[in-house]
Amino acid sequence: MTVQRAIEKVRNGEFVLIHDSAGREDETDMVMPAESVEPRHVARMREEAGGLICAAIHPRVAEALELPFLSEVYRSASPDYEILESAKADDLPYDERSAFSIPVNHRSTFTGITDKDRALTIRELGKLSGEIFEGNSVPDFGERFRTPGHVPLLKAASGLVSERMGQTELSVCLLELSGLTPCSVVCEMLDTGTNEALSESKARRYSVDNDMVFLEGDEIKEYYLERKEELDRDG
Repeated sequence: MTVQRAIEKVRNGEFVLIHDSAGREDETDMVMPAESVEPRHVARMREEAGGLICAAIHPRVAEALELPFLSEVYRSASPDYEILESAKADDLPYDERSAFSIPVNHRSTFTGITDKDRALTIRELGKLSGEIFEGNSVPDFGERFRTPGHVPLLKAASGLVSERMGQTELSVCLLELSGLTPCSVVCEMLDTGTNEALSESKARRYSVDNDMVFLEGDEIKEYYLERKEELDRDG
């Protein structure tokens, strides 16, 4: 029932909160469809969540665009820049690898960092993802976006939650379940009092105070895999 309520929320272009798990990052993210993002949503994430505002990309879209992991870019450049080899992220305490890809701005933005600019970039990423899912020819990414920029792209694992249980995969799966373009915006919720990630209990309290659905990662994974099994069986 919680996942179904979350589906209704995102279909209405509203935020939901997703907590990955206590055994992973133990973080709660504000999540909504990229295609619904307006400047007021960016402002709210910036002011009330406080983490990094990123766009999560479905593996089908990432593959069509030949979108690299940022670690792959660094690895290719490391023969020329030794610092990239010495500083590689090979000791993540919560996962085997990072989902980070390139950071971008839409070409119609100015600096790219304002609420208005970031909202445009995120919304256009959702639009581009939708075009790819509709089966149209793959858009020219470089005609619309430039890098570096102020919206980091997160590349979901090819097996989604079957392979990795990050906010990237969880948010993309939720949107796919909702029948929306599976491109999301995510932002970690931080605590200015403790200077840590916002605790699960405080995040739950925030969800109640703000009429948001709070989801555990396992709820999304279970619901998604059940639906996938049903679709595979029926199809």
